[in-house]
Amino acid sequence: MRMSRFAALTSSLLLAASAALFGAGQAAAAQADFGYVALGDSYSSGLGAGNYDGASGNCKRTTRAYPALWASAHSPQTFAFTACSGARTGDVLSGQLGPLNSGTDLVSITIGGNDAGFSDVMTTCVLQSESTCVNRVNQAKAYVDSTLPGQLDQVYNAIDGRAPAARVVVLGYPRFYKLNGTCTTGLTEGERAAINGAADHLNAAIAKRAANHGFAFASVAGAFTGHEICSGSPWLHSVNWLNIAESYHPTASGQSGGYLPVLTNAA
Repeated sequence: MRMSRFAALTSSLLLAASAALFGAGQAAAAQADFGYVALGDSYSSGLGAGNYDGASGNCKRTTRAYPALWASAHSPQTFAFTACSGARTGDVLSGQLGPLNSGTDLVSITIGGNDAGFSDVMTTCVLQSESTCVNRVNQAKAYVDSTLPGQLDQVYNAIDGRAPAARVVVLGYPRFYKLNGTCTTGLTEGERAAINGAADHLNAAIAKRAANHGFAFASVAGAFTGHEICSGSPWLHSVNWLNIAESYHPTASGQSGGYLPVLTNAA
């Protein structure tokens, strides 16, 4: 199990403060560099939270996303934010790993949902029958069982190869719906239950691959409980026909109240 490098950073800062107080002249030596790299898909880039950085283009990165919030709160010496909306495992491999190096101390990532067909599943369930929705969900679950593990292994191996000393936190996905809640989404209770079950299935597969690589898996399901779609205080967008891309993504509150504390506890 990898030890938390953030804990090491905290200890080094305390040592630096002590050195300054006692005149030991070792403050500079005691302080440690700390590098954080945030990888992944739209759940990490912050799609749905608004206030997007225009320079990030279609990646839709925002200062309201949990990686930027964590960096703002903890002031790592270096922070690289390469997560991108729509990213699949292949996109991480081809375009996001550049900032990783032997000095990287913390890596966070959400990935796998787009590979499993997240967008098509939700489109099918919103527009078609319950039976068609459930069939599409089952297709996605079969993909998670047969193909996704190997794709995740490629990403995790690449991260480990480039940043072998890093604490790697793999964050999961929330359940979308509060069952038996007050809902006007147009989906049946059976469709909502199937979608929630698919999220659990995906998270279990991701958690297993993360553990096999010695990475920490951080579930957000508990943090979002009571804040799902159909709850009284949702932290997820329901289907939004005026901004369809933000549908089923965390709001700014979901990033700050759901994802951020989970990363903070795991880092």
